[in-house]
Amino acid sequence: MSVLLQLALIGNPNTGKTSVFNQLTGLNQKVGNYPGITVEKKEGICKLSESVKARITDLPGTYSLNSTSVDEQIVVEMLVNEKAENFPNVAVVVADIENLKRNLLLFTQIKDLNIPVILVINMADLMERRGISLNVALLEKKLHTKVALVSARKGTGINYLKELILDYKNLPTEPVVNISEIDPEYFENLLNAFPGENLYKRWLTITQDFSFKESEIDQPEILDESIKKSTPELKRLQQKETILRYLFINKILKESFKQDIKSAKDFRSRIDRVLTHRIFGYLSFFFIMLLVFQSIYNWSSYPMDFIDGLFASMAQGVNNILPAGAFTDLVSEGIIPGIGGIVIFIPQIAFLFLFISILEESGYMSRVVFIMDRLMRRFGLNGKSVVPLISGTACAIPAVMATRTIENWKERLITILVTPFITCSARLPVYLIIIALVIPNETFLGLNLQGLTLMALYVLGFLMAVISAYFLNKILKIKSRSFFIAEMPDYKMPMAKNIALTVYDKTKDFVVNAGKIILAISIVLWFLASHGSSDQFKNAEEIVLTQNESDNFDAEEMETAIASYKLRHSYIGTLGHAIEPAIQPLGYDWKIGIALLTSFAAREVFVGSIATIYSVGADDDETIKNRLAGEINATTGKKAFNFASGISLLLFYAFAMQCMSTLAIVKRETNSWKWPLIQLFFMTGFAYLVSLITYQLLK
Repeated sequence: MSVLLQLALIGNPNTGKTSVFNQLTGLNQKVGNYPGITVEKKEGICKLSESVKARITDLPGTYSLNSTSVDEQIVVEMLVNEKAENFPNVAVVVADIENLKRNLLLFTQIKDLNIPVILVINMADLMERRGISLNVALLEKKLHTKVALVSARKGTGINYLKELILDYKNLPTEPVVNISEIDPEYFENLLNAFPGENLYKRWLTITQDFSFKESEIDQPEILDESIKKSTPELKRLQQKETILRYLFINKILKESFKQDIKSAKDFRSRIDRVLTHRIFGYLSFFFIMLLVFQSIYNWSSYPMDFIDGLFASMAQGVNNILPAGAFTDLVSEGIIPGIGGIVIFIPQIAFLFLFISILEESGYMSRVVFIMDRLMRRFGLNGKSVVPLISGTACAIPAVMATRTIENWKERLITILVTPFITCSARLPVYLIIIALVIPNETFLGLNLQGLTLMALYVLGFLMAVISAYFLNKILKIKSRSFFIAEMPDYKMPMAKNIALTVYDKTKDFVVNAGKIILAISIVLWFLASHGSSDQFKNAEEIVLTQNESDNFDAEEMETAIASYKLRHSYIGTLGHAIEPAIQPLGYDWKIGIALLTSFAAREVFVGSIATIYSVGADDDETIKNRLAGEINATTGKKAFNFASGISLLLFYAFAMQCMSTLAIVKRETNSWKWPLIQLFFMTGFAYLVSLITYQLLK
């Protein structure tokens, strides 16, 4: 019979906790949200022996159990709620060998909860280089626990950690700090008021700024005057608790931890002088991003061409193998082009996530946050706002969720409102296909013009975000004052395993989530484009033959003319022509208009939609890119995707709120429909105006 243990992985930010999680779980992990809370939850399964597995919950990074954010609240709730499904049998606290003193504060707090705790000291491979020596046996004795020295980078110590987890029942659970020393009388009264309960657990429930909604240890109505305290008094007791714990930590580290500091002028300080410089810091960031976007285009062209041709061959193969009929048309003209329209961009999306994960893993992104704080404050934001803005390059939804780390409400609200301007991965397929159609694949000063255009769109989105933040800061009459504190982790060589897992998870999540929507919309669009109720649709063949009887059309040209006429009078053609007057001044035809409407479900649906619409009645062996490049706007007689209409369309997607999921999450985070509706009407109206002016000037 198999046994499943519950394990909580806990630690400060930047201790390598995620690396340890990846070493233990590999691909056996999934990402979701905590029930009722828009905070990411990572879980994975680790096989400890033939009969024992562990479900590992990678908890958000936290510095202590005195929570000040939703992320830290999640950690506290899990550790106090013994009736919860994922309450841990054992907690694993991951510490960084170079910041052991700070990391041990959290460890001593968790020990007070009488939970079996294992201390993992990560980055052990750096000990010799940093001149660090550690008396592990003495540390285990003083902390009443077992210590695993590991290097998540090299994979050492992981098997020993698994052995310790298997033997968790033999771990001592007594506290290492007597918290009642900070105020003996108060804690004696607290113990008398709640006899038989864990003293520190009850202390946590009293001092937190939130209610334990899911816990059996709800914050009580304190009737005993002897334990009633005002908020300032509780904060002073928390400060005394922190001092008490650090006195204990300093004492044991003095005996067990030694470091030979040779020179303060190390590699990190020399690199930081450049990367955090008031001028060279921004220039470095600009050139790194330029390299990223150039690489995205240059490296991904070959796999994209292969995928493009593959899907064209698949559509042709379906028609050759299956008998003619509605089902064959659905597969070859609806499903395959729709899915192909998004799959073709997997290489470029994967490369984008590859570079972002390398920058994060190396420690560089923390420097970006630091230097951007100088810029952000001028626009009513702070350095923490950069984290959601950078996260927005992947998806606006988790980026909006990430604003919960911003304590100041005004700065958080402004960040939420401007984040959708940042170019997300869902916009990337739209940008890539349009850029490929209207920007020549040539170089200027050795730089690819298409790559430069893509970077310009990212920069434009960021500029629009900060400019909007500036005006919102002036308009919103909300008094605020905030401070910015950021940790600068050491530079380190990115771990290939972490990067590979990140690219795999992000790309898979993008393709699966987008694929579901695109598949459904492709089927609906194919039906609407292949059916109609009007006499023109039903008698399309006769009408076209009569209209073109004087022309010497061959069979293929006549078939194309009939398909085009039927599409014009289909359900989707009727709808498209109804909205065409509103979008024609922007340079769009009715087919692009349909794609604009459907892409409100998700931006990336645009590509799948136009691929499906343009595939109805088209040559099966023609690639999607060639099909779109040859499309003619019936009204203007020009290419549907020319330079003027292409730039107009790029700007529309750069500024428009084309994502209903983002609106839903903004509503949830602001607890009001007021702000998402302001976003929707302002962003879409602004996008329409900019696209209109652009097209009229360029046409």
